[in-house]
Amino acid sequence: MELEHKFCRLGGEITAEATLAEGTRIEGYALLFGNPDQGGDIVMPGAYAASLKRLAAEGRAVRMLWQHDPAQPIGIWDEVSEDARGLRVKGRLLETVARGREAAALIAAGAIDGLSIGYRTVAAVKDREGRRLLRELELWEVSLVTFPMLPSARVAAKGESPEPDMLRELALAIDAARLDLAGD
Repeated sequence: MELEHKFCRLGGEITAEATLAEGTRIEGYALLFGNPDQGGDIVMPGAYAASLKRLAAEGRAVRMLWQHDPAQPIGIWDEVSEDARGLRVKGRLLETVARGREAAALIAAGAIDGLSIGYRTVAAVKDREGRRLLRELELWEVSLVTFPMLPSARVAAKGESPEPDMLRELALAIDAARLDLAGD
């Protein structure tokens, strides 16, 4: 089974920001339970429990990647856990890695603000609206991305200026135009 990603566009009313602090530390939610993503999937509470337990038992970790590229690890997730709200992550960008430094600068400038998960679906069912309810997922990685599939999965730099909001609005306009063109 192929590795799936939650990777799409900016926007959304609900925000689950992860905060960038001290230039390299990231903490927050990579995913909120119960919220449909751009593809209509909904991750249910407890979906990561078995995977996180298995990773811990095997001494393995969830990877921090750049744009879901396994050739570009940019940091370390020190903590990945589920709580009542969603998938909580806490980690650090590695300043000794060029892409890690670049990611920190892009986040601080507001050019990158998305988090996205890479996973395999273990168990899912369809609801009455035809959306997949993801009940168990095998979590592989959490990436910093330009366009997350779940709009609420965000990274925010402390002390953001108004300019990032303008960039987000521009990205939304570009994405809306892309969707309009794709529909033709």
